Amino acid sequence: MSTTNRFTTRLQQALHGLHLDEHPDRDALRKLVQTLDKKQRNRIVRAALRSYYEAQSLKPYQAELIKMQAHMERQGRKAIVLFDGRDASGKGGTIRRVTRYMNEKHYRVVALGKPTDEQQTELHMKRYIEQFPHAGEIVLFDRSWYNRAMVEPVMGFCTPAQYRDFMKQVSRYEQSFTADGTTLLKLYFSVSKAEQARRFDRRKADPLRQWKLSEVDLQAQSLWKEFSEKKFELLRRTHTDTNPWWVIRSDSKHLARLETMKLMLRTLPYRGRSRTLDFERNPDVCVRGDEEFKRMKKNRLKKQ
Repeated sequence: MSTTNRFTTRLQQALHGLHLDEHPDRDALRKLVQTLDKKQRNRIVRAALRSYYEAQSLKPYQAELIKMQAHMERQGRKAIVLFDGRDASGKGGTIRRVTRYMNEKHYRVVALGKPTDEQQTELHMKRYIEQFPHAGEIVLFDRSWYNRAMVEPVMGFCTPAQYRDFMKQVSRYEQSFTADGTTLLKLYFSVSKAEQARRFDRRKADPLRQWKLSEVDLQAQSLWKEFSEKKFELLRRTHTDTNPWWVIRSDSKHLARLETMKLMLRTLPYRGRSRTLDFERNPDVCVRGDEEFKRMKKNRLKKQ
């Protein structure tokens, strides 16, 4: 087998492991390969193989998520998972990996847009409550009611009074709907400033990703300090023993996805859990909200 054919075969195998909708065209790949030098070939195949092996490493946990979902359906349990955090921190990609093989009849992904004029006159929580799960269902919020604690006050989309009222009341709201047995898991995805900038640059240059850029994205870097301040207040005032925050450090998308799955599987008990998989938390990636708050507070004192 020629060098070109060997490379083409390896690249096909790697890309096929990503479960693309269509298998890569061998002739098109061969023509592409012939235009590349050896260094470019090796870089591409390493990236493809890394993606393949990362996808393979998630599969056992995705299988466990199916078991968990089936158990929740049988027991009539309800769960809400919040995916909040900075822009370009990997929330959407993680949701897609979490739900990839799950039963579509028993989960929903909710990503609410800008409220209508009528909704703006109503209770802030109302439009989110309308999306809450039925028995046997999991709802994953791609950004949640905590927009009022972070994006809205920084961008001027709510008044200072609305922000203060929300911060005073939100924990009581959450206690009221978790008291009926609904499980609430709150995830804050945290990305470094340098990595966020790299991801924004990639979005700007890639026509397939440009749709992801929003008004908030374009200002996220210049408003980094303001968003950090709101994160500090979020953890200080809304992390509780009953409904804690978990901070997912997501500079490594793969590790963030893996730790999110493990956290969900630990939080939502189910029968038939694998005895061979590692469900232990990686403390460098998955951090309790009170621990992250203490770290931020310590760093603030150092700067004074």
